[in-house]
Parts: sequence; C-alpha cells; structure tokens
Amino acid sequence: MKFEQFELERNQSLFENEVDFNLSESGVHPLKLSEILTADEQKEILDTELFYGYTNGTPALRQRVADIYEKNISLENVLITSGSAEANFLSIMTQLEPGDEIIYMVPNYLQIFHLARSFGVNVKCLPLRQQLGWQWDLDELNKLVTQNTKMIAVCNPNNPTGALMSNEVMDKVIELASDVDCWLLSDEVYRGAELNGIECRSFAGATDKTIVNAGLSKAYSLPGLRMGWSVGSQSYIERAWSFHDFTVINVAYLSDWVASRILEEKRRKVILDRTKRHLNHNLDMLIEWGKDISSFTFTRPDAAAITFAKLNLPIGCEDFIFNLRDHYSVLLTAGKWHGLEGYIRFGYGTPTEYVMGGLERIAQYLKEFTD
Repeated sequence: MKFEQFELERNQSLFENEVDFNLSESGVHPLKLSEILTADEQKEILDTELFYGYTNGTPALRQRVADIYEKNISLENVLITSGSAEANFLSIMTQLEPGDEIIYMVPNYLQIFHLARSFGVNVKCLPLRQQLGWQWDLDELNKLVTQNTKMIAVCNPNNPTGALMSNEVMDKVIELASDVDCWLLSDEVYRGAELNGIECRSFAGATDKTIVNAGLSKAYSLPGLRMGWSVGSQSYIERAWSFHDFTVINVAYLSDWVASRILEEKRRKVILDRTKRHLNHNLDMLIEWGKDISSFTFTRPDAAAITFAKLNLPIGCEDFIFNLRDHYSVLLTAGKWHGLEGYIRFGYGTPTEYVMGGLERIAQYLKEFTD
C-alpha cells in the first residue's frame, strides 16, 4: 500500500514553526492548564501516577463525551482516540475495502480523501456550491448516491469554509444513507466554535451506521492534549477499538485525566463562550481589514477559526502561498490543498495582535505584487 502525500499537513508540519506569522492554524489559541484547572486539580495532577490507563478511554471521560450529544448516546457508544485524525483513520480502515465507493464533500480537510484513495477506495467528490452558501446541491447529491455507495462523508462545520450544513441538507443525507444502507461519517471537530454561540445539530445517532468524530483541538483550544473521540453504534465502537490496538493503543493518561474534567458541563460552557468571544472579535477585525483589499473576496463563516477567501489575482493559490511564506514569513493554506483552486484559507484564532501582524505582512506583499 502506498499512501498519498497529505499536502496540507506536510506544508504545515514543515513550516508552521518556522514562519513569523502562522495564519494556517484552524483552531483557537491554546489554553494553559492553569487557566482551566483549579489549584487543587493542579496539585492533584502533579501527584498522579502515569498509568497506561483504559485503552478505550476512562469511563468518566467516555460518559462526559456521551453527555455532549442530545440523543440516546451512552459511554458504550464512545471510543477515545488520539485526536479526531485517528478517529477518521479508524473509520475508513474498519469500514471500507478496496473497490468500495465513498461520496466525499469538497472543499474539505482532505485526510479522509487521501486515506480512502490510499486504501483503494473509489472516491466520488461532490462540491459544495458557494452560491448556495457552501451547501450541497440536493439534485447533484441524489444523482451521485447509488446502491454502490458504501459511505457518505461530510465535515460539519466545514473546513475550510466555516459553513454549517442546513437542516434540509442534513435530513437528505440521512435519508439517502438510510435508503442505500451505507455508512454516514461526520467529522465534527469544529462543533462548539459556532460564531452565534449555538452548537449546531450533530449527526450523532442519526442511523445505526452513523459515525461522528470530534475532539478538543479546535473549539476547545486544547490541541496539545491530542484528544479525540468516535461516537457510533456499540458494534462499530467495538470494531474500531480492536483496530485502535494497532495504532496508538491508548491516549496519554494525563490527557484523559484533563479532558474528563474540562468536559464537565459548566467548565465546557466557559471554554466555548471564550471561543465565541475571541473568534467574533478577530473575525470582525479580519473582515474590516479585507474591505480595502481587492485581492481577496471574504465571506463571513458560520463557525470555526477559518474563512475561505477567493483570490482575485492572476496567480495560482499555491504559488501565492509559497511566495508569501518565503519572502514575508507568513503561512496560509492553499485552496488546492482543500480540493478547490482559486481560494486561500485564513486562520484567525490566534491572539489578535498576532493575526494583525500577519495581515500587515500580507498587505505589504499585495502592494508589491500589484504595483
């Protein structure tokens, strides 16, 4: 088996810690443990023995995750993973075989796209339509889903557009998945980062063959914990857990310990309220900056610390990114790496002064480019 290169992650891995301004980051600036743990908890964690822990996640943490969802989800429906990336990996590895067919949303975070193709799966991409508010065209979706479809994969809230799927589209996806008895895989790692502060509807529990993957790296501002989860039927969770034995075996015990505390309802709300305030403030600043920048067309996202801007210059988005990185030490991500040429993804979840510093460098580059 030969894995395709994951261009977005490869470029971020190589350069995100080398540039002066990393605006490729799609999450919110990380919290410190001292900001989210009480003094007693901080003392307790220093005295905690570093066990392997539960390979599927402690019962306490799995129950906290189950409590996030509205439908009848129990701790038996939850598997704790090393970030949502491992959860996505397990979903593809356990449910699809070479020659199977998956319907895939683009633009997107292309991990599932590359994984599926590397496993010999036939990936049928269905574009989101900007004129529909970055939604699927339901007629196009109807035509693409057939009895050969083994999985429909979505990302909601969407990366890179920050759009939320409408109830109409969600209902249609559930209906079609049920009609052809296929898996429905929803990457919901940005849920909780809605700009209006109202958590969007989840696909969790929509069908017996629905998998929801999420984690703490984005809306919760805790990427360093490498904490994710899968929510699905008990039979799916048991199968994914058995494959988890071949990947990381279990997440770090301290990460599990911290996550089980910060997902307590009141503390979770405090963190997500902080996320909403910070993102709205920075997005207002970005949109205001963009009013005088004709080189980009910005649209206001519904969620996440990202916006997908149309590039209005006679240059490919990848070349634009490379020139900006190499000569102005600012990192963005190219629309091509999300499956759509002609766009640039801006991350605005880092501290306000940092974001503005990066935008000022971009303005310098654009001035030289257009002069």
